[in-house]
Amino acid sequence: MKVKSTRFGELEVAEEQLFDFPYGIPGFPEEKTFVYLPHDAESPFSFLQSTTEANLTFLLADPFSFFKDYEFVIEDEVAKELGISQENPPQVFLIATVKEKLADMTVNLLAPIVINGVNHTGRQVILDKPEYSIRHKLFSDGLQAEEVKGGK
Repeated sequence: MKVKSTRFGELEVAEEQLFDFPYGIPGFPEEKTFVYLPHDAESPFSFLQSTTEANLTFLLADPFSFFKDYEFVIEDEVAKELGISQENPPQVFLIATVKEKLADMTVNLLAPIVINGVNHTGRQVILDKPEYSIRHKLFSDGLQAEEVKGGK
């Protein structure tokens, strides 16, 4: 399948790169299918590109590469809907926002992207965790942006 992206140009993507978001993503309810694009094997960053809107690309960050104590419970209904379990654990990502300076990059801890890599479904889950923020500085714990592989 060919997908147009203003960030990556025209992409030829395989079926296994496509993920269905039945509810869309908050703010983009009509966007239901995305291409998952890893940055590279060593990087904690990846991308989620809309298959229909060339201008819609989310930068994703692996939360556990930056926040060792990041945790939450997925509601049973959501786990069932996505088909995740202890035998088929989810992949979790945070949507990142790049500021003028890379060191000011923020991530949304309050609404992670949860995907099932087996059945290729996903959902942005809104958490009830007041200690988490939608604009949490990614490099606030002394970690420098330059130290992260793929962070330049």
